[in-house]
Amino acid sequence: MTQPFNRVLGILAAALAATGLIAATPASAQAPEKKKITIAVGGKGLFYYLPLSVAERNGYFKEEGLDVEIPDFAGGAKALQALVGGSADMVSGAYEHTINMAAKKQPIKAVVLQAKFSSIVLVMPKERAARYKGPADLKGLKIGVTAPGSSTHMFVNNILAKGGLKPGDVSIVGVGAGSGAVAAMEKGEIDAISNLDPVITQLEATGKFAAVADSRTEKGMQEIYGGDYHASVIYITDEFIKKNPNTVQAVVNAMVRANRWIAKATPQQIVDLMPDAYKGGNPSLYKEGLLKNMIGYSEDGQMSMKAAQNVYKVLRQFEPSVIKAGDSLRLEQTFDNSFARKAAAKYK
Repeated sequence: MTQPFNRVLGILAAALAATGLIAATPASAQAPEKKKITIAVGGKGLFYYLPLSVAERNGYFKEEGLDVEIPDFAGGAKALQALVGGSADMVSGAYEHTINMAAKKQPIKAVVLQAKFSSIVLVMPKERAARYKGPADLKGLKIGVTAPGSSTHMFVNNILAKGGLKPGDVSIVGVGAGSGAVAAMEKGEIDAISNLDPVITQLEATGKFAAVADSRTEKGMQEIYGGDYHASVIYITDEFIKKNPNTVQAVVNAMVRANRWIAKATPQQIVDLMPDAYKGGNPSLYKEGLLKNMIGYSEDGQMSMKAAQNVYKVLRQFEPSVIKAGDSLRLEQTFDNSFARKAAAKYK
């Protein structure tokens, strides 16, 4: 009796599933709990966040069952504020923020790595750059960053610390991550700028400005940070991850697919995919900037403790909350590779 009875149950279950009265378990288990989400970003057109734009423009978010809105802010600190304030579900931003927030007992986690090079550059007018000998020469300068508190600001603080200076030894001005940043330098409103491409390449192309610290190369990364690093990531609150694990997995799937696509694409394919608004009317110059950044992207979205420790070493030089937290700060709580591992196994 057992076998016929089981067959009957199987036929009945199949019939119910076919009519939609019960859902197929594997599909329902993977469906995003929250399909419409907001990912805040500070400078969407920057190469620092290229995987985010690739995921959006290649339709990867939609294919993962998501409807994603991406509000663009002047800098990463502003995007973080959107997350803390509840107007964003997650952020495409700098990993540094996860350590800062952990130190403040407001845990957020990085769930996928976009870039392993920070690709931030400190640029000065050529005459001043020619006289630059080291961090001590920054004292008293007015330095532009995307937004105070952003990764570009932390980049400046790190350089200052290497020269025995404090954050207050310079004046910091938020200039954004677009044409306003270029204009601020060209008009002489600031003495130096800490920013990213395509802004930096636009300034270099004028022939009037030169880099004095450049993390777009392996040599620069070694000199400035000491090696492995976590740069741009997608970070989320612990609460959102617990409530919406399938949504998080869907986002990470899309981002890892974007990482994989970038690794295999030609520079021209990437240029063609991006909107005209990113290129400032000069696609060839945009491509030139892209080529300077291609080495810095992650291929599988996974992070390492070694890179996390390097970021921590940088921040504990100047971030009051990180200094105060000391050894009580647990770096393993600032990132979670489980989603990226699943995505990397799914999308080879």
